Amino acid sequence: MNTNYSENNQLILVGKVTSEKKFSHEIYGEKFYIFDLKVPRLSGNADIIPITISERLLLEQDLEPGKNIIIEGQFRSYNSYENEKNRLVLTVFAKEIKFAENQEEEFKPSKENTSNEVVLDGFICKKPIYRKTPFGREISDILLAVNRAYNKSDYIPCIAWGRNARFCENIAVGTEVRIVGRVQSRQYEKKYEDGTSEIRVAYEVSVASLEVIEQEGDAKQSEEIEENKEAI
Repeated sequence: MNTNYSENNQLILVGKVTSEKKFSHEIYGEKFYIFDLKVPRLSGNADIIPITISERLLLEQDLEPGKNIIIEGQFRSYNSYENEKNRLVLTVFAKEIKFAENQEEEFKPSKENTSNEVVLDGFICKKPIYRKTPFGREISDILLAVNRAYNKSDYIPCIAWGRNARFCENIAVGTEVRIVGRVQSRQYEKKYEDGTSEIRVAYEVSVASLEVIEQEGDAKQSEEIEENKEAI
């Protein structure tokens, strides 16, 4: 098991700030803010990712909508209690921020130069749910527990496609895996019992590759599946 918690969860995003920063919370006198980052995809679409950042990283230059930046950090989760209900909230926790040298042009990702990559080492903490879309596309929903310092864990929803999805269907709960993918945002409709509904945004990791991590003394061979990057 990897106990270097900074290596369990590594992420880099390149994108454009799309909102003013807002105060989020304060811990031991250190203030944290949240803002949205527009991260382009290869397809030409974009993901809008929430970023949490310390005031200490913003001493030299302030954030403004329209700024092109590079974020290095971790994809984290926390529980939010609203209306007596528990909800899993996901955010990118920034550990470093860089302002792009070229502020005039928006970054355009390529296969060699990605704008969005996350690497997670964690444990399958819920039986993966395998399903097919109406168009026959294979998908598995995965919940990954990623250890953090001070006996904390982040619970990260991931979605695998095609061969990865079939492989994940049979992974046992408690298996340690390494996932490489990208953070994505997607809208969905939440329906209520009274017939009303609302549009919400979900955040998850779209899996590009998945590797079972071989434990000491485990006779099972480590397996890795590389998925076609079209899913990304």
